[in-house]
Amino acid sequence: MKPIVPLLLAGALWSPAFVPACAQTYPARPVRLIVPFPPGGSVDYVARAIQAKFSEELGQTVVIDNRGGASGTIGTYEAARAAPDGYTLLMIFDTHTINDLLYKDLKYDTFKSFDYLSLIGTLPIVLMTSRQSGLDTLPKLLAEARAHPGKINYGTSGGGGVNHPNAGAFESAAGVRFTHVPYRGGGALLSAILSGEVDVFMPSLPTAVRLAASNQVHAVGVGTATRQPQLPDVPTIAEFLPGYLAESWVGLLAPAGLPEDVASKIEACLRQALDAPEVKSKLQAEGFKIVAGSSREFEERARADALRWGKVVREQLSSEAARPAAR
Repeated sequence: MKPIVPLLLAGALWSPAFVPACAQTYPARPVRLIVPFPPGGSVDYVARAIQAKFSEELGQTVVIDNRGGASGTIGTYEAARAAPDGYTLLMIFDTHTINDLLYKDLKYDTFKSFDYLSLIGTLPIVLMTSRQSGLDTLPKLLAEARAHPGKINYGTSGGGGVNHPNAGAFESAAGVRFTHVPYRGGGALLSAILSGEVDVFMPSLPTAVRLAASNQVHAVGVGTATRQPQLPDVPTIAEFLPGYLAESWVGLLAPAGLPEDVASKIEACLRQALDAPEVKSKLQAEGFKIVAGSSREFEERARADALRWGKVVREQLSSEAARPAAR
């Protein structure tokens, strides 16, 4: 006759009510959420929108740590070298998937260095122009760009920033050529667009809505299939360039090697936070489409985007290298 205790223990291990000891004790202290961008941007906005509810679900304070610079790579490396214990998490933009093309000395691997936990949601991209440019509609912008190749410039928060590949895709779809002017971060780019130093840029919808409300820039097209309620009078880019779509996404990563039970707890708590009415309404009001997908789906999308955007960026960099320097 087999011993009773081992049989009971085996039954407990297979019971749905069984919770591994690590998950039972995690988290025992505050969790650091690295946002690899300065305060005020779209990723930072999402992090702060979920912070209180995410903390409540985890049972510990989630502390946001802004580590901006180099298109998010500085903060991302900080996360990559942290212990895989669930006490350091990383919130990223989709530009994470192409930074290895732009920074040859990256000290981390886009995929091997991280566990992909969840795609949080997606954000439409908006095509905006400076007041000083006089290009207050998309037809005007397209006509001027086609008549004078290279005359119109577009600004980015650095090579590979969210504005960069989307602008390249727009150039390709419209058959036009802009001049790329990279800046050192979103703050410098914003100053340039408001002063008229830059003609065109392509931020995500939350940023675009705030800028459009100030009447300091023109929103001339949104990168979604249908018009957005936040900018009801702004046409879709697809109305003039059929099939054109542009959106960014935000997701959650952890250093590679996270214990499975800890990863499961983080994913569950994140989904619960995103499902909270106060979080959902706040994000949706800004045009944010909540996804809260599985870890497998998230990594598959990230890998697909790395291939898709990689092609665009390679073509873009090759083309820009052959052009005269920006004036």
